[in-house]
Amino acid sequence: MGLPHKFLGTDETEVLHLRTHAKALIAPAVVFLLSATAAGFLVALTPPEWQPAAGIVEFVLVVLVFLTWVVWPFLRWLTTTYTLTTRRIISRRGIINQTGHDLPLSRINNVAYERSLTDRILGCGTLVLTTAAEEPVTLSDIPDIERVHVVMTELLFGTEHQPAVEPPDRDE
Repeated sequence: MGLPHKFLGTDETEVLHLRTHAKALIAPAVVFLLSATAAGFLVALTPPEWQPAAGIVEFVLVVLVFLTWVVWPFLRWLTTTYTLTTRRIISRRGIINQTGHDLPLSRINNVAYERSLTDRILGCGTLVLTTAAEEPVTLSDIPDIERVHVVMTELLFGTEHQPAVEPPDRDE
């Protein structure tokens, strides 16, 4: 699901709508598995005479770990989006307090991307957008970064390299 049409301007169309790469969910998935395993061991190793107090403490600890290290990162991933339209790049993030940044395409001078070895293996990267007035804007963990880079450069510079007038034939 992309950005609602009420947030787009007149004659503005959505080109790409992306979330950050799912690699952000690897650590929460590992924490979930480890905390579920640890909770099972704690329940199994707790002496019966410590029940029910120990069971309640174990449950509260597991819920706190689950909310802090599993649910919160998942919600952060779910609410971080990047939308490329025919006029601007819209970034939105935030679970409780939402923040957004709109960058008009007309202000972008250069589009580059960076990829670490892990990013190359996973097929993602960081998009670096240079403007004349500000520090470079970086969009981290963009999935399929090379395709996004090509789409951006075509939107920004696609017609710039074509001559306005066809050169005359040399035969004439």
